[in-house]
Amino acid sequence: MTTPPSVAARPLPVGTVAPEFELRDQNNRRVSLSSLREKGDVLIVFFPLAFTGTCEGELGHIRDHLPQFDDDSLTTVAVSVGPPPTHKVWSAAQGYLFPILSDFWPHGDVARAYGVLDDERGFANRGTFLVSRDGLIEYSAMVGPGEARTTETWDAALASRA
Repeated sequence: MTTPPSVAARPLPVGTVAPEFELRDQNNRRVSLSSLREKGDVLIVFFPLAFTGTCEGELGHIRDHLPQFDDDSLTTVAVSVGPPPTHKVWSAAQGYLFPILSDFWPHGDVARAYGVLDDERGFANRGTFLVSRDGLIEYSAMVGPGEARTTETWDAALASRA
């Protein structure tokens, strides 16, 4: 049985200006959306929590297909409310070579800004956003806890690149 997303959670629609953020990655380095956009498009993948099977599977898909998700004009980042030390241990154990960003404090502010925070549970739903170099959301989708993104979701997000 899947749990539906929080009623209040509504992902930002395509065509919206992506909210700027600056978060710390698993190595405690600051990463901002604007700096990522200097390279090109940015795929932002919100996930609920580290060390969970569905999240490991989804981020494992990115890891196993990294050339599709990280090239000269695309950067993929994953975002969770977990703290950087947790993300460091988890990403090292799983071999994730892409940034895992911490939306820990203020708790869930970036997920909230993108409309994917589940306020009742205190973590993000599985939001997927493709942000173009000019800062517009080109792809937007969300599934709730217990639901995994499908291959079709990944394909559609990557195909939305202009």
